[in-house]
Amino acid sequence: MTVDAPPAAGLPGTARPGGLGRRQVHAVAACYFVASFAALGLPPYLTAILPGLGDPDGSWAGLLYIVPTVFSALGAPLWGRLADRFGRKRLLLRAQLGLTVSFLLAGAADSLTAFTLALVLQGFLGGTFAATTGYLAAALDGARLSRALTLMQGSARASLVAAPILVGALSPWIDPHRQYLLMAVLPLTAAGFLALLPEPGRPPALAAPGASRTDEACRETEDGGAPRRAPLRVLYAFEFAFVFATVISFPYLISLAEQRLPGVSGTTTGVLFALPHLCYLAFAARTHTVFLRRPHTGLALGFVLVALGLAGHAVAGTLAAFAAVRLLLGAGLTLGLVCLAVLAAEAARGRAPGRMFGTLEFVSKGGAVAAGAVAALANGRFGAASPVLAGAAAALLAALAATAFTSPVRQRWSHP
Repeated sequence: MTVDAPPAAGLPGTARPGGLGRRQVHAVAACYFVASFAALGLPPYLTAILPGLGDPDGSWAGLLYIVPTVFSALGAPLWGRLADRFGRKRLLLRAQLGLTVSFLLAGAADSLTAFTLALVLQGFLGGTFAATTGYLAAALDGARLSRALTLMQGSARASLVAAPILVGALSPWIDPHRQYLLMAVLPLTAAGFLALLPEPGRPPALAAPGASRTDEACRETEDGGAPRRAPLRVLYAFEFAFVFATVISFPYLISLAEQRLPGVSGTTTGVLFALPHLCYLAFAARTHTVFLRRPHTGLALGFVLVALGLAGHAVAGTLAAFAAVRLLLGAGLTLGLVCLAVLAAEAARGRAPGRMFGTLEFVSKGGAVAAGAVAALANGRFGAASPVLAGAAAALLAALAATAFTSPVRQRWSHP
């Protein structure tokens, strides 16, 4: 492991063999940021893209919005296992090049069928988050890995804030559909930079391909030797619950804001949407320092704040109140994501990182798809406030479950 590797002086090979220095980690995060632009920035414009492909009312926008997510979830475990077998750098490059090809196909599509196929390929051939986290986990350990995972989430939040703004700014000159062709340059450029990075060294505990299976079969024990649940199952359950609770508010947030705040401008609703993500960017690093040694406590508190923030969405009737509950949700989002990163870093010790992070990505995408489906059903039957209330209920239940793991003994994620 290279926990104590010094900061690298540049991209190629300045850390210890197989390891990554600080600048190299930042370069990986920057590559993920630029590669995420089209994936995160263009879907909000599907209703503007689809009329030119034979769907005049954009009625397929809701379904196509989740197509890449579904196929990314299905492909993530496979790509993770292949990364453990054939090399994490090689599979990370594959993910970036896969995005390049799918963006080119999407931008060149002249029918709804061809465009849908391009989105399927974007999900299945992409999976850059799972590939990147698996790559980092093979080179880093402990606090360095959790800091890197926190930085990765920061890259995702920054893309989520900046990408739709950039796409909107370019729209008067370049049709959003054809912007896929322009955005294809970004993952291709990222692949070029990533090619300069080293192949991370294989952790000693994983010298044999079957080592992860042995670890999976083992159980943690308390001081008295009684078997406990395998930590990965706990991590996966919390990951699913957290993604479900936070993503469920996304699809109908704008309509809820317009309903609660009549006459609100599009710019204001965009800022309200971005507030939780801006909160993460501002406070994630400090949160990591404070909760590095007590991640379950932070996760439980994060679920509580998410529940309170989502419930507040249903009753906020002024701009100030709506902004306040968005910031409250942002505090919960920051706590939850950071503490999940710490737990994931601990769970990765002695395990094949590609397999573990591929499965974690599958679980995360599953939570997002479930959230979208429940949001659509709840909104159609009970109105725009019902998805946030469903998310609040899920977060509250998860908070109760997380409190069971806040004792010092249960916070130790040891490995045989």
